[in-house]
Amino acid sequence: MITLNDISARIAGRLLIENATVSFPDGAKVGFVGRNGAGKSTLFRVITGELASETGSVSIPKNTRIGQVAQEAPSEETPLIDIVLRADTERASLMEEAETATDPHRIAEIQTRLVDIDAHSAEARAASILAGLGFDEAAQQRPASSFSGGWRMRVALASVLFSAPDLLLLDEPTNYLDLEGTLWLEEYIRRYPYTVIIISHDRDLLNTAANMIVHLDQRKLTLYRGNFDQFERQKAERDMLQMKAREKNLAKRKHMESFVERFRAKASKARQAQSRLKALERMGTVDAVIEDHVSGFTFAAPEKIPSSPIIAIREGSVGYEPGKPVLNRLDLRIDADDRIALLGSNGNGKSTFAKLIAGRLETGSGDIKLAPQLKVGFFAQHQLDDLRPGESAVAHVRALMPEAAEAKVRSRVARMGLTTEKMNTPAKDLSGGEKARLLMGLSTFDNPNLIILDEPTNHLDIDSRAALITALNEFPGAVILISHDRHLIEATVDRLWVVRDGTVSNFDGDLEDYRQDIVSGGKSRSKQENGDGSSKAEKRREAADKRSANATLKKKINDLESLTEKLGKQIQSLDEELADPETIENASWKIAQLSKKRADKASELERTEEEWLALQAEYEQAVGED
Repeated sequence: MITLNDISARIAGRLLIENATVSFPDGAKVGFVGRNGAGKSTLFRVITGELASETGSVSIPKNTRIGQVAQEAPSEETPLIDIVLRADTERASLMEEAETATDPHRIAEIQTRLVDIDAHSAEARAASILAGLGFDEAAQQRPASSFSGGWRMRVALASVLFSAPDLLLLDEPTNYLDLEGTLWLEEYIRRYPYTVIIISHDRDLLNTAANMIVHLDQRKLTLYRGNFDQFERQKAERDMLQMKAREKNLAKRKHMESFVERFRAKASKARQAQSRLKALERMGTVDAVIEDHVSGFTFAAPEKIPSSPIIAIREGSVGYEPGKPVLNRLDLRIDADDRIALLGSNGNGKSTFAKLIAGRLETGSGDIKLAPQLKVGFFAQHQLDDLRPGESAVAHVRALMPEAAEAKVRSRVARMGLTTEKMNTPAKDLSGGEKARLLMGLSTFDNPNLIILDEPTNHLDIDSRAALITALNEFPGAVILISHDRHLIEATVDRLWVVRDGTVSNFDGDLEDYRQDIVSGGKSRSKQENGDGSSKAEKRREAADKRSANATLKKKINDLESLTEKLGKQIQSLDEELADPETIENASWKIAQLSKKRADKASELERTEEEWLALQAEYEQAVGED
């Protein structure tokens, strides 16, 4: 049993955790959730003893081995497999001693202990973990210094997994993983025989691997049994009960306070009034449910929707050096409303393909055709380094709107989801999530027809990811998504492309089929068929073709939606003007004029809505939507 009892922790004078208590049994798989900046990583430091708590205590069984990913990724000349093997310090020490020991009794003890800890299978176990995280046999023999920072962090993760601590602490472990590595890690944690606490905003990881959720909110810790989906349901139910209890409490208090106010001055009722006052004190209050506001994302609609396909590639290849293509045999098309997820292990060429589509790389051979005046917005995590550290979000946006008024610039920054107090903060002092919001807004500043997002969620919490899903689903243009977040992919795309074997091809099936494909080593690529014998991918392709053929009808629907919104705002403005006391008092002729104008707008709105309903029904029938 691990118990945190009455814990309080403060960072830089800010109280993050206050008198929080929680406990969970050995072997639990605990998902630790809460908003960015709430104090989750701080609590990890309290558990490990790196940070002393102001109050309370941490109770962990004696001799418990605690493991977490090293903050510094290994960068030495040692092969990866050896770096991982030495993470088991006991095995490494025993193996070293076995080379020099001469006492027969000590030699026997060493060999017995090596058998007990299964030391002789250690290399196979280490290789298996590295393979699961994306390192093939050849890569495992290469020195750590030959890999980029992200890949070296995978080695650090592999090391702590191999050491098999009794308490495993993982802080956003999927940030450096691709989808394939994330799927492997989910299963590994689920089968891990000891206690795991995971800080993560990946709801699929929390659903698959966790059997408890600890929620840090308002400086308190609350334990929920079950995975993340069950936590959400339980929390919603608890919040609803709390709101009802608060309403009942407030009503009762109001009634009692009214009695006291009416009768406290009357001698005949004084005793009863005093009794009510004491009852009020005993009753206490029920706290309100505080919901933190999460700023949304806004991707403005393109000024013009081009005809499909917006991009067509025939016999194309792309690479960074002449004669050395990373991808070839590219025969693909992207339509104006396509939603595509690029799947495949890191290093297979997903980002290379994204750069080709974004116009940042040219084809080495073949032909690529773009729709006239096509605009592409491209977001990638590495571009966070391109932000000017000393300049604020307002300064970044003003550079793109040099002639605009200050209010218009700030309005544009607000649409990116940055609060007023963060608008003038230098980029270097923004959080990772705030930098991501700013860069996403800058990347899509020109109202692109196609948005490419390369790992957009690494610094976003769960609520911000939900806001991103909403924004992508409302965006009328095309989207290409590279992400390890399965929930994001499933909620926003309808086509899957796999980047492997030096090319990009359509994947027949959904993400569950793809997971099975990974488990089988990419060998089971049979079509997942529907009842009529056609593959899911073919169904998606047919739906896309139908949408393309009915693009004109869809444009009329979009125009009517815009007109409906415009008329609604005009009617609201007229209502406000009619309700203005000054209008009512001083201008009866103006009231009549405004009333007529409002009636006309209301009639126009009714006609527009009827036309929209009719066209929407026609469109849904044409493309076969439910």
